Amino acid sequence: MTRDELLAIMAEIQTHGCEADDLEVKTARGGTPKRLDASLSAFANSRGGILIFGLDERRGFKAVGVHDAQQLQKDLAELAQSQMEPAVTVAISHEVVSGASLVVVEVEELPPALKPSHHKGKDAFEGSYLRVGNTNQRMTHYQVWGYLSARVQPTFDADPVPESSGADLDTGRAEAYSERLRATHPRRLRGATTLEECMRALHITTVDEDGVMRPTRAGLLMFGSYPQALEPQLVITFLQYAGVDEYTKGPRGERFVDNRKFEGPIPDMLEEAVSHIMGRIGTAGLIDGLLTRDIPDYPRPAVREALPNAVAHRDYSGYMRGSQVQVKLFADRLEISSPGGLFGDVTLETLEMRQSTRNQRLMQMMEDHRLVDNRGTGIDGMIAEMRDAHLEPPRFSDDRSYFTVTFYRHTLLLSGEGVSWLNSVAASLPISDRQRLALLYLRHNERMTNSDYRRLHRVDSRIAGRELQDLATLGAVDMRGVRGGAHYVLTLPATASQTAADTLGSESERILAYVRGHGFITNSQCRQLLSIDSRERVRRLLVRIVEEGHLERVGERRGSRYVLRDPT
Repeated sequence: MTRDELLAIMAEIQTHGCEADDLEVKTARGGTPKRLDASLSAFANSRGGILIFGLDERRGFKAVGVHDAQQLQKDLAELAQSQMEPAVTVAISHEVVSGASLVVVEVEELPPALKPSHHKGKDAFEGSYLRVGNTNQRMTHYQVWGYLSARVQPTFDADPVPESSGADLDTGRAEAYSERLRATHPRRLRGATTLEECMRALHITTVDEDGVMRPTRAGLLMFGSYPQALEPQLVITFLQYAGVDEYTKGPRGERFVDNRKFEGPIPDMLEEAVSHIMGRIGTAGLIDGLLTRDIPDYPRPAVREALPNAVAHRDYSGYMRGSQVQVKLFADRLEISSPGGLFGDVTLETLEMRQSTRNQRLMQMMEDHRLVDNRGTGIDGMIAEMRDAHLEPPRFSDDRSYFTVTFYRHTLLLSGEGVSWLNSVAASLPISDRQRLALLYLRHNERMTNSDYRRLHRVDSRIAGRELQDLATLGAVDMRGVRGGAHYVLTLPATASQTAADTLGSESERILAYVRGHGFITNSQCRQLLSIDSRERVRRLLVRIVEEGHLERVGERRGSRYVLRDPT
């Protein structure tokens, strides 16, 4: 970590008065703190993070220094490399700020296949942690088991269902499936002549440990007459709320506007659920020539992509078979949650690039029924459908117990009230349409990450980072955090009488006037002059004035200052 990055982080936490989900602060005035294994475990098992030693939270995160920087660095390296299982990769640095000795530890996220990391003196179930908000929370038994079990291919969908029999299957549906595959994929039924042999070859049935032929879980769910007689919780539930949260009551005091449960074999259950959900979703009128068409708030293809994927990828182990696929419709969003979280080496950052199938047999059957494509294109499809409808991309979250897709109603089309706002605050800014759309996104959302920008525009990480940095330089957004935890927040007002360009111009003029009167300006002096807390934002502003040819930078790091550029 560079000194400027550290100072930017310190300024941010001192401004906001709290730690973050990727940042933890400790004093270490009395030596190496205890229980640092929980912090290393939490960051390594989450998305990585930063530990800063030598700041005192009780004194507004003031730099107070550590007791022994050399010993602390030695202890941290020993803990990360020799006492954690698996070892945690860290980068340790030392800085002196305001005369105080600070130690900074950057913790890398572990690959999913190596998680969870825990102290060697404890087993994984007792010593594994996750970062939740700005706290370290012990992982649940299921969360730990989920990582460990993902190291081999699960077979819960291919296991025989206890107490089931061939009588629980719709043989007509199974026979039609077999005949269709005999014509399209004859190799999968080679040697199978009877219906019983076909069902065995297609993994609709299997022999249990007692030698009894029973339906597999995938076979029962796809071809059962009524699968919920044996698996009552493997359903889809739908709840519609009156407001934007689960607590706002309807006009008659009711908790739910609508509450449904969908049962039956998966093809029927999905068709009924999608039809009902789309019937409950609101519409907007679109003038098309002489006619007006009703456009759903959420595109039907996006819902049809998300819901089957939630059923196909959910966890069918004994841990989660008591949980349902949940659909929640709020006034401003639609949430679809799948029990079990992401599987294998797929993370929130790699959703569009990697594929890992938890339920191979079920996935094959659903692909044969054209309910899913099994090509890893589901996420891309959802994003494309939302973009085509001029809506912001879906958002994804994963707490290792549930994976949730959230669709928002925020229309990002550059028209109407949105373009009026842009014209008010950013019309004169030299930005692209992609950057204008990003500002509209931030007007609706608290933050934007590099991943959000990529999904909004379908650009690579390098382009997203450059265009977001340009917005920060212009003062339209402010960057918070560093590296893996970096995100951007809107600095433009939701409504403004003064344009951002005017604000930026007045800031530049004030800086230049100060330099003319005093001979130079430092980052600290500039922050004081403009009443801006963010060291990083001021640095980018000064860099912009340098690039425009008005100032030049003299000196390095702490001694750097900005002077008027010699016109010759």
